[in-house]
Amino acid sequence: MANDGTIKESLVADMKSAMRAGEKFRLATIRLALAAIKQIEVDQRKELDETEVLQVLDKMCKQRRESMSQFEQAGRTDLVEKEQAELTIIAEYLPQALSESEVEQLITAAVTQTGASSMREMGAVMAILKPQMQGRADMSAVSALIKSKLSN
Repeated sequence: MANDGTIKESLVADMKSAMRAGEKFRLATIRLALAAIKQIEVDQRKELDETEVLQVLDKMCKQRRESMSQFEQAGRTDLVEKEQAELTIIAEYLPQALSESEVEQLITAAVTQTGASSMREMGAVMAILKPQMQGRADMSAVSALIKSKLSN
């Protein structure tokens, strides 16, 4: 992935180089990501900013992970491998993932900042964390960690 410019510009540049190199699978996956971004832009009648593009790619990664677990349960290793390959390509465009300790520190800071002490305040904690963690952590896992922290 090219690090200059926006994520969308990187996707377009990488699509062209995949086309030139004849990397059919990579090309198809990048086109899928660009199509998902374009679809939302058409629906909302606006250009997506970097954060919104990250949300789209993050959602695509989440869909791939969910599909992989369903395909594993069904014993379809061929489809698991395809989803894993797509996930790997899409994940290249997401920022560096947060470590477990970084996630833990951000959650603790957000809980302290909001003064949250029960599950009712979970929304306020998530509102602070989502922009900080989008595309850098599995938000469903983060949600589970917040729940366990607030239920203690």
